[in-house]
Amino acid sequence: MIAGIVPCAGTSERMGEPKALMEVTDKTFVQRAVDTLSLGGCAPVMVVVPNDPDIESAAHSTHAHVLVNHDPGEGPITSLRLALRELTSQLDGIIYLPVDHPLVQVDTIRQLLAVARESSAPLVIPTYLGNRGHPSFFRATLFTELNDPTLDGGARTVVHRHLSEATLIPVNDSGVLADIDTPESYECALQKASELP
Repeated sequence: MIAGIVPCAGTSERMGEPKALMEVTDKTFVQRAVDTLSLGGCAPVMVVVPNDPDIESAAHSTHAHVLVNHDPGEGPITSLRLALRELTSQLDGIIYLPVDHPLVQVDTIRQLLAVARESSAPLVIPTYLGNRGHPSFFRATLFTELNDPTLDGGARTVVHRHLSEATLIPVNDSGVLADIDTPESYECALQKASELP
C-alpha cells in the first residue's frame, strides 16, 4: 500500500491568500492534488490542513482523509509526521505532493508508483529537463528519519541524505517543477493550465 499525502497547513505568506483554496482548471489546488494522487493509484490520500474552517471544508469536499495540524510552526514536516502517525504500519511508502504543485499530471504519479513497486529504492523522484521536482516517493524504511524530532531541514534533508540511493525518473511533466507560491508564479500557472491533459 502506498499512500498519498498533501500538506497544506502553511501560512501562504508570499502568496497572500491560502494556496489550497486557489483554483486552476476550475478546481482548487487541494482538489487537484487529491485527484492526481487518487487517479494515479495512491490509497489512502490524506490532506493535512491548518486550523482554518474554509480550508478544512475544501479538503473534506475532496473526499480524502483530512487531518488538522494545530501546530504547523516547524513547516511541512509537521504535517507529514501527523499523517504518518495516522497511517497503518503495513504501509510500503508514501508519495508526498505539496499543495502548491497542482499542475503535476496523473501519469507522473503512475510512473513513480510503478518504479517504486519494481525496485527497492528508498526514494523515487521525478525530473524534468534534468531538474528534480515534486512529488517524491519515500519508502517506509525512511519513516524513522522523517519522524526524528532532531531532524533539521525537514524532508529535504532526508532526500539529500539518500540521493545516491534514489531512483530519478525523467517525466514529460513540467508541473513537477511548478512551485506556485507567489502571485507571479500563479499567473504563469494559469497560462500553462490550458496545456494540461
